[in-house]
Amino acid sequence: MSKEKIHIFDTTLRDGAQTQGVDFSIDDKLKIAKSLDDLGVDYIEGGWPGANPTDTEFFQKKIQLKNSILTAFGMTKRAGRSAENDPGLSSILNSNTPAVCLVGKSWDFHVDVALGISNQENLENISESAKLFIKEKKEFMFDAEHFFDGFKNNKEYALSCIKSAYDNGARWIVLCDTNGGTLPNEVSEIINEVVKSVPGKNLGIHAHNDTGNAVSNSLAAVLSGVRQIQGTINGLGERCGNANLMSIIPTLHLKETYSKNYEINIKKENIGKLTQCSRLLDEILNRKPNQHLPYVGAAAFSHKGGLHVSAVQKDPKTYEHINPEDVGNVRNIVVSDQSGKSNIVSRLKSIGIDFKQDDPKIKKLLEEVKDREFIGYSYDGADASFELLARRIMGEIPRYISIKEYDVSVKKNASGEIISSAKAQLEVDKKLILCEGEGNGPVHALDNAIRNNVDKLAKYSQYLKDLKLVDYKVRILNTGTEAVTRVSIESTDSNGKNWFTIGVSPNIIDASFKALVDSLDYKLFKDKAPASL
Repeated sequence: MSKEKIHIFDTTLRDGAQTQGVDFSIDDKLKIAKSLDDLGVDYIEGGWPGANPTDTEFFQKKIQLKNSILTAFGMTKRAGRSAENDPGLSSILNSNTPAVCLVGKSWDFHVDVALGISNQENLENISESAKLFIKEKKEFMFDAEHFFDGFKNNKEYALSCIKSAYDNGARWIVLCDTNGGTLPNEVSEIINEVVKSVPGKNLGIHAHNDTGNAVSNSLAAVLSGVRQIQGTINGLGERCGNANLMSIIPTLHLKETYSKNYEINIKKENIGKLTQCSRLLDEILNRKPNQHLPYVGAAAFSHKGGLHVSAVQKDPKTYEHINPEDVGNVRNIVVSDQSGKSNIVSRLKSIGIDFKQDDPKIKKLLEEVKDREFIGYSYDGADASFELLARRIMGEIPRYISIKEYDVSVKKNASGEIISSAKAQLEVDKKLILCEGEGNGPVHALDNAIRNNVDKLAKYSQYLKDLKLVDYKVRILNTGTEAVTRVSIESTDSNGKNWFTIGVSPNIIDASFKALVDSLDYKLFKDKAPASL
């Protein structure tokens, strides 16, 4: 039995761009489009030509795609104009894309309130717009806005809207849950009715996530006959977001309910690019990735409880529904105060530390981790600090740079600027080195004190020149006079390596310095720097 094709339509560059705080540049859009094309999605909706300068310029780039069809978005013609004389439709035609997706009303309430026209005029807007693009030999898609709400309110009119597009040549009728309030059982029930009027092979689903059901609604739609799914990378989109293609694509490919009956254009070997694609978007948006995203999140295959870790080591299927490598992700054994020996052993193996199963140092390390986490340390997200701790106990970390003393001060100058100054006395090869620096905060000042004087650090200067502090986070663990501060630092270097270190102390400067020193030590160890004399 041959499998039915499910078409994947990505709207990150259009609907995703409507997310609060998101503003793609031309370069951003080109990078995302290339990533999606490499992945192999069927359609990439590039934006709305004529709606803003960025989208207009994007379509003028004459983008060459290998696997995907570039699609322009717009709305049906306005009432009182012919389709040929509508400036919005002209902008879309001028984009010269092979496919076009136009949004139009399918809820009579919206026709009346939002458009202020008659139901018949709205039907004419849909049909005349469809005719124009079919005449121009474009693959035409009608995005039936608020379809599910419209169907529940006035079934006959909602169906007449999509029939107006389909009967005039539309390749795809996309059923849109615009407000995101429809539930999976409702989606199934309504589509079962719709396929009596429009064949499933011509139907798409565009789900929003306002009830947290966008992915479920999209998958339910497939089982009811829909053959195109629209969504975005990481579920980006207005309000609560759109259907997350990073969840939908692997589900279609890896879950038997779908894989035995349906196929997608994205090849098996490209599924492994999903995690990379997901994190590229977050990198472009300059935001921390959601580590708890299904399939592609950094914590999607993390194991913390000792019982879980023990079982996973015997067979990953005990606590993993797929192999992480299938989607380009990795397994992560978390070390914490809930850890057992299994966690420690697994983590040591993953970072390449040789040991014997009965080595008393393993027990010592476990006890040290639990003692430290009791006072505020957390190694869940501080892999570098954990590795340093483990290797120090194993006797594998030499002495590099010794911090003899430091001084940090904060002052406000006459112009109202707050300036932090730092002095640090370091020792390398039994020689004392005085470092001074300023910054917009105490940690920045300490970092600059070392960075600005890196050439003084003798044999270590070559290793630390490319070290950069990427992120700095502070958490107050308790309140009152005995408050404890936890500082996390993310660092990177010219090789693109990122690592996370942690420091804990009642004093925020001391906590910061501990995390900073760990960052320096980790960099020197990884680069195989020689020990200090």
